[in-house]
Amino acid sequence: MSHPHPELSAPPELPSGGLRVIPLGGLGEVGRNMTVFEHAGRLLIVDCGVLFPEDHHPGVDLILPDFEPIRARLDDVEALVLTHGHEDHIGATPYLLRERRDIPLVGSELTLALLGSKLREHRLQETVHHQVREGDRISFGPFELEFVAVNHSIPDALAVAIRTAAGLVLHTGDFKMDQLPLDGRITDLRSFARLGEEGVDLFLTDSTNAETPGFTPAETSITPVIDQVFRDSAQRIIVACFASHVHRVQQVLDAAVAHDRKVAYVGRSMVRNMAIARDLGYLRVPPGVIVDLKELAQLAPERQVLISTGSQGEPMSALSRIAQRNHHVVHIAEGDTVLLASSLIPGNENAVYRVINGLARWGARVVHKGNALVHVSGHASAGELLYCYNIVKPRNVLPVHGEIRHMQANAALARLTGVDNVVIAEDGVVVDLVDGVASIVGKVDCGYVFVDGSSVGDITESDLKDRRILGEEGFISIIVVVDSVSGKVSSGPEIHARGNALEGSSFDEIKQPVIDALDRVIAEGTTDSYQLQQTVRRVVGRWVNTTHKRRPMIIPVVIEA
Repeated sequence: MSHPHPELSAPPELPSGGLRVIPLGGLGEVGRNMTVFEHAGRLLIVDCGVLFPEDHHPGVDLILPDFEPIRARLDDVEALVLTHGHEDHIGATPYLLRERRDIPLVGSELTLALLGSKLREHRLQETVHHQVREGDRISFGPFELEFVAVNHSIPDALAVAIRTAAGLVLHTGDFKMDQLPLDGRITDLRSFARLGEEGVDLFLTDSTNAETPGFTPAETSITPVIDQVFRDSAQRIIVACFASHVHRVQQVLDAAVAHDRKVAYVGRSMVRNMAIARDLGYLRVPPGVIVDLKELAQLAPERQVLISTGSQGEPMSALSRIAQRNHHVVHIAEGDTVLLASSLIPGNENAVYRVINGLARWGARVVHKGNALVHVSGHASAGELLYCYNIVKPRNVLPVHGEIRHMQANAALARLTGVDNVVIAEDGVVVDLVDGVASIVGKVDCGYVFVDGSSVGDITESDLKDRRILGEEGFISIIVVVDSVSGKVSSGPEIHARGNALEGSSFDEIKQPVIDALDRVIAEGTTDSYQLQQTVRRVVGRWVNTTHKRRPMIIPVVIEA
């Protein structure tokens, strides 16, 4: 991945008493959040999440932060602080722990519980945990941490204040200011104000909704809409949402009880996460409302509710398989109602609309954010951010968590409230806080790390380019045998094509030009097989582009016999 700031060089040595901030993910993108703080020779990491692949990442399962800038210094890491339990903040943790198993993990009860099930899947059970809650203070090396309750689309989210000799940093994590949260746990603005009075030297703020004016609607505003969907539905209801969205699942369970329906979970992550949330008391499950999926299938359709994964159109998710009618238990029927109770993550639009069209094709009524208020964001809008800037009154601001347009909008809000120094950085751009002033001092190499099956980091951008070419243009293979004594083509070229509608007879006109080109370069003294293959590639590639307006992958094989 090319770096967005080629004018920057490697950062100098951190001045004595300074604090360095190295974002390795989440700045310039929505996902893959990971920020490293350096002070007095020690490191503190906040969040370690994944980014989900888009259409131009064929075959990729997950995208991780690049650990390379700190790989040689993993022994200097004091702790990994996890602000909340969403995948884009905890999902890469197992991959970091593979490199150093005993990094202390710091987070709230629900966050560590959700992470624990993930670690067990990776066979990483002997890890060091420090469970914290709002108001707690704990120190790791030169970093003193204080945790503050924030409201988000998952319970038990925390902001973290980091005190060092270089100054006080406040990192909001993902947050909003819902004044009527379902669990009664609001963002602790009194603590934000108290920290502001102490003097916040660097404020790292969630930028995701900085372009959205006003205040993010309350979660309770969705409850009447969900209730209306239940009243209007004469048959089965399928609700798709994030597997970690405990609040949304709570609203659906309450509606199911009110309308005398039973509920079954569909999708392994949904079953696992809701069991954890129930056991810890974050999800209130009315007696008798949850049943097994097969038991639910025996009930009349008007008494069935399924809560499923797949709200982002993920190809292997339960909802996608239901839309394709290849789920082993659930078969969509005419008159069913499907409620997509989630936001639409940028980049997932095509996948989501494919699922919606698939469901509609079988006669389902699909209710989604485009035609009903069935989801509210978990992130603070512009009005809330302005409010925070006015009560925190930070000396320096570093917008985080968002695409570049989100961070620029956030920066503009900070300036409106009188913040003099606002720094916009992206992944890999190093920011130092020295003598109370934050500034960009350099960059570190920081790219995408692709997970493909059991392979981590082996797939490169070049490999993905090859996959895109294969997927879009197919390939042509050419096999030629050259006599090692005479230097003449003794067999072939034998040409085969796949994925581009070209047939064997299509290549008759190019066979002789291939032979002529090989004879010519061999006569000029070229005998290296790689150079001969490059000759074949150029001749066939130029011909297929000119004749058929295609650019397939050309795979030449030259054999000396």
